[in-house]
Amino acid sequence: MGLKAKTIFITGATRGIGREIALRCARDGANIVVTGKTSEPHPRLPGTIHSVAKEVEAAGGTALPIQLDIRDADAIAAAVKQATATFGGLDCLVNNASAISLAGTLETPVKRLDLMLAINLRGTFACSQACIPHLQKAANPHILTLSPPLDMRARWFKDHVAYTIAKYGMSMCTLGMAEELRAFGIAVNSLWPRTTIATAAIEVNFPEAILKASRKPAIVADAAYAILNRDSRRATGNFYIDEAVLREEGVTQLEQYAVTPGARLYPDLFLD
Repeated sequence: MGLKAKTIFITGATRGIGREIALRCARDGANIVVTGKTSEPHPRLPGTIHSVAKEVEAAGGTALPIQLDIRDADAIAAAVKQATATFGGLDCLVNNASAISLAGTLETPVKRLDLMLAINLRGTFACSQACIPHLQKAANPHILTLSPPLDMRARWFKDHVAYTIAKYGMSMCTLGMAEELRAFGIAVNSLWPRTTIATAAIEVNFPEAILKASRKPAIVADAAYAILNRDSRRATGNFYIDEAVLREEGVTQLEQYAVTPGARLYPDLFLD
């Protein structure tokens, strides 16, 4: 099908998985709304909305960089308005922005809980809410959220209750909105990696050995691209796993995605 001239609104697109999805879609000639909080270079983290916008243009897409804090509902509404005014509509929303803190209950300040709930759950809900009226007018509309399958076993909560609640909140948006929006032909799905992905979040929260045992963000981007090309009236309400999506697309050689080819891969959270 391809994403040429399609408009993709991506949250948290300045680095990692969000940036990689932006570049993959750009190679089709898509319009990419590059959103994120970072508009000036960060002393420790690479990427800004402007640097990614330049990469999008170089890859063959058209970019619109917008500084956006998804905790601000008014700012979300303004960003969506700017995006649709610029490109004439909206075809896909990728809810990628997320906050992480892998700490126990006593080690999690309430402010940190508030941050994760505000970005992960509330941000996903608010961005989806703002985009839905425009997605209803699209030919093959998608909402894709980077969140795990829902699994209510205590093992996924016990070490980081707050993070799991916040992340599962994103997945519950998928669960409910998929059915709510089915009649409008809007696909609502989640995507999660089988292994850890070499991003800043892994680098900060895990030992270096796990970073080396991870895959590159490109595997998630390629899976996201495949999902966004599927028929929105058929492919909805799914909790996709990246490597399973690629296998469905006929990709059998996944070694190319490994940070350290031949190394034993480290499984991501929330998956057996």
